[in-house]
Amino acid sequence: MAPWIGSDMTSNAGFLTSRLEEAIGWARKYSIFQYPFVTACCGMEYMATACSHYDIDRFGAGLPRFSPRQADVLFVVGTISHKLAPVLKRIYDQMAEPKWVVSFGVCTCTGGFYDNYATMMGIDTIIPVDIYIPGCPPRPEYVLDGLIKLQAKIEAQHASGNRSAPERRPEIFP
Repeated sequence: MAPWIGSDMTSNAGFLTSRLEEAIGWARKYSIFQYPFVTACCGMEYMATACSHYDIDRFGAGLPRFSPRQADVLFVVGTISHKLAPVLKRIYDQMAEPKWVVSFGVCTCTGGFYDNYATMMGIDTIIPVDIYIPGCPPRPEYVLDGLIKLQAKIEAQHASGNRSAPERRPEIFP
């Protein structure tokens, strides 16, 4: 083993490894493979964020994946009913670690104006949520702000070396 990689012989122990982790965290935050789980009217604003005016591709999230096994960010967009909840949970379970969840729209965050027996009062009752983007529907600027916060969380999590179990401290916008 070379003396400069992880040994106690020099004061720069672990320098190469920590710089590599920082570089991987920086690269990962600009390669977001999202899986859109769109169920209601917020889907229109989700699509508006991808248009050329807002250009979500500049954040590395331009090409959605339509297989949960290829995605690392689950965008839950719209109302989730109790009947649909097991499907959402199964999709979340199929995603590989590390994975993040974005709750998009007030119906997904809290149930919205629905207060009945059929609607979930927030998806955080079945899966952990990393970023909440409230609004009915949320403006594309709020979506981009949430995406920037998610990028910061991805980079910080990777730099800390805790990639297999994401820290679940949700952030709420705006």
